[in-house]
Amino acid sequence: METPKIVPYAKEYKDAFKALNIAWIEKYFKIEEMDRISLNHPQEYILDKGGYIAFALIKDKPVGVCALIPCNHEEFDFELAKMGVSPEAQGKGIGKLLAQHIIKKAKALGAKRIYLESNRILQPAIHLYQKLGFVELKGVTSPYERSDIQMELTL
Repeated sequence: METPKIVPYAKEYKDAFKALNIAWIEKYFKIEEMDRISLNHPQEYILDKGGYIAFALIKDKPVGVCALIPCNHEEFDFELAKMGVSPEAQGKGIGKLLAQHIIKKAKALGAKRIYLESNRILQPAIHLYQKLGFVELKGVTSPYERSDIQMELTL
């Protein structure tokens, strides 16, 4: 498989943003209200608030996505969120490339701390986050039923 090209969000990728995320969410969990809001309105919910969305493209086809969302928790600058990689592209390092790109973007935007939420059954994702330097937080609440682990990265 060729090396993916990482590009910022463009309107032509709106459907891919939604589809890539729905695929992994529905595989393991259920779509929640916060998913509906962000996946149906990425421009308003993420980009217009100062966030960023990156796509991994193979032969101009989106095979992965990750978002950097201004964080609701005041002690964090951004949340790394909505990371999804298509099943046929999983296990090829695309999630790592996207996460590294998002972290670099957060640094460029002046971020000091990044937050994320996940679920312990997503072991490949948890392992990736740990390799990137994220550490588990205790006592943080989440609007997502599926979230059973919160992590932070100090930049």
